[in-house]
Amino acid sequence: MLKKIGLLFSIVSLASASNAVSADLHARYDAAVPAPVYEFPAAQQKYSESGGWYLRGDIGHRWSELRGTEYITYGGEEVNPGTNQFTWTDLSGAASLGAGVGYQINRHFRTDLTVDYWFKSDFRGSTLGDGSGGCTNPCITSDTSTYSALLLMANAYVDLGTYAGITPYVGGGLGGARIKWGDLYNDIADRTDRHEGAKEWRFAWSLMAGASYCLTQNLQLDAGYRYTRINGGRMFEEFSEAGPGFDSGFNVHEARAGIRYAFGGPSLHCAPEQVAYEQPAFEQPVYKY
Repeated sequence: MLKKIGLLFSIVSLASASNAVSADLHARYDAAVPAPVYEFPAAQQKYSESGGWYLRGDIGHRWSELRGTEYITYGGEEVNPGTNQFTWTDLSGAASLGAGVGYQINRHFRTDLTVDYWFKSDFRGSTLGDGSGGCTNPCITSDTSTYSALLLMANAYVDLGTYAGITPYVGGGLGGARIKWGDLYNDIADRTDRHEGAKEWRFAWSLMAGASYCLTQNLQLDAGYRYTRINGGRMFEEFSEAGPGFDSGFNVHEARAGIRYAFGGPSLHCAPEQVAYEQPAFEQPVYKY
């Protein structure tokens, strides 16, 4: 009987020791499992830190305002500029077409160089004369012409964050505009005088605001407004004791829409959302007794 009790006691002791060893193995095994490591995949990390080159193309419609006009007349003696003014002037709206290349420096700053062609805008105006040249006093003339321009600008923008694929921005630019005035036709009494239009480069600056929308990872739709101020200059040449004429510059308001294409990788604002990478969990072994 004592032998049986001793044997039973030995079996219970061995079972307890086995459970303790098993628990210790579990503890050691669990401690050896590494914690998940979170990091961005290399490709996505690249686009989160730096930008890249892009091409852009734009179409638009502009409304121009003349800040003033003046001309010289000669009636035996020269009259200084500013003495004679058009009594009223008007410029029609016209289309614009542009292209450019730029660089997205980071998520909030980019720059580009653009060239825009402003199609012809019709000019109409009138002057009030003293009745010379066979015109009844007061002598009211009717004047017509056109103007077009080539605009070269260096621009910088601040992107204000991306929300559901939409990125609002503000920007500014500096550059020059080659203004081309068409010939000015001056209808007076029973005749029409033609003044040759002037062409010249002038200083220009712009302010922009708008937003872009991601169409694909590389392609964005861009829509916005641009205000451009252009310095004054020569408008037309002398003819029949009148001229030359000068304008005081332009205020140009422009609505624009276009696309921007990022090459060399996805646009920073349109790349897939970065997802943290988690090391796969190691399956726990199952112990059977």
